[in-house]
Amino acid sequence: MTIKRSGMARLGVMALLGAFPAVHAWAEQSTAGGLQMLSHLERGRWEIRVRGEQSVQSLCIGDQRRLIQLRHPDLSCERLVLEDNASSVTVQYICRGHGYGRTRIRRESAQLIQVESQGIADGLPFEISAEGRRVSGCGS
Repeated sequence: MTIKRSGMARLGVMALLGAFPAVHAWAEQSTAGGLQMLSHLERGRWEIRVRGEQSVQSLCIGDQRRLIQLRHPDLSCERLVLEDNASSVTVQYICRGHGYGRTRIRRESAQLIQVESQGIADGLPFEISAEGRRVSGCGS
């Protein structure tokens, strides 16, 4: 597992210096309006294939923002939107007591995405390079 030191160092310094609380109101406002690119993705069952791993993660996506926190699922985290356009989104987030991350999602179509994410989850570093593909509705 290789960690990109410059990005991780910046994220760690920002977290240590308390940059996330300072932008908390702005971050919540930015995500509340919906992220432009994520709104173009179809809801339903998605398969996430992490490069270099044999397993496939299957997710029922009702809220596309769930794709931002693959290593911090179901946690309420503060988010800062760094990039938001029709083809990609980059979000930095912190989950107090559980870690933080930075995720970039690039849309190839409404059913196919590329995900790059790195950070700290429960004290351990992670780096994900994955492909996400919508495979069916959630009832299937």
